[in-house]
Amino acid sequence: MRSFTYGSTELHHTDCLKWLKSRGEQSIHAVVTDPPYGLTEYTPKEQAKLRAGKGGVWRIPPSFDGNKRAPLPRFTTMSLNDLELMRSFFTEWATALRPALVPGAHVMVACNPLVSPYISMALSEAGLERRGEIVRLVMTMRGGDRPKNAHEEFSDTTVMPRSQWEPWLLYREPIDCKTVADNLRKYKTGALRRINDKQPFGDVIKSHPTRKKERELADHPSLKPQSFLRAVVRASLPLGEGVVLDPFAGSGSTLAAAEAVGYQAIGLEQDAEYFKVARAAIPKLSRLVVPGVEEVSAPVPDDD
Repeated sequence: MRSFTYGSTELHHTDCLKWLKSRGEQSIHAVVTDPPYGLTEYTPKEQAKLRAGKGGVWRIPPSFDGNKRAPLPRFTTMSLNDLELMRSFFTEWATALRPALVPGAHVMVACNPLVSPYISMALSEAGLERRGEIVRLVMTMRGGDRPKNAHEEFSDTTVMPRSQWEPWLLYREPIDCKTVADNLRKYKTGALRRINDKQPFGDVIKSHPTRKKERELADHPSLKPQSFLRAVVRASLPLGEGVVLDPFAGSGSTLAAAEAVGYQAIGLEQDAEYFKVARAAIPKLSRLVVPGVEEVSAPVPDDD
């Protein structure tokens, strides 16, 4: 197993299920991850097509206003069998994850509205406790199109709504103390870190598509912006202490966010090319100057 260390961050080139089964019990205090939603888009076969610009299960959109747009997985083509296989995988993953979690550890999983019900059911079936969703408010180029080859005939229609948000499932390993306060004292977990004394962490976060500068540092089709990742990573450790795990590390953006906010983090990535990208990207992304947590979080309404 190849490994890379930078600051308080470890990155391992390995399969996450194998790694989790060998990990010591109750050693992970939070999970923040953007996993593959299906079982095919990150296989060597489909990644080879994507890197060659051929698409496969990936849709490669045309440029818009002179800007190159990121590839998108074709989730609308997934069959019921595909969705059930995905649910089975995430049940296995969450089951393997739970022994490594400290009681009260939060698990934040990036998702997509089309597949989130299946992944949510899987996490619940594995025994994790649902704590809601985090809404990433972001306008993308996904959806909003008229029917293919019938634009003029059905000019007043849209096949799917234009995507303006991204769900992040929020789960928690059940606490084993009588109260959250007791769990915080014993394990340093069970709650989420506030933004400041006056503002709690909220479940709606204003965001934006990942900017060109970040994409140039970390070439990955699902790259999320550092401003958003730093906000959720920071919230994941209520006392700012512990280990954050990203079992689907990709280009290392979550690990870079953890490094930027001063947290210890571990990342796992099985794709050799993305492991190589992450090794180069983590130091550079973590040093980027981005808006603070207060600037990307939705304001708290007045009590009245």
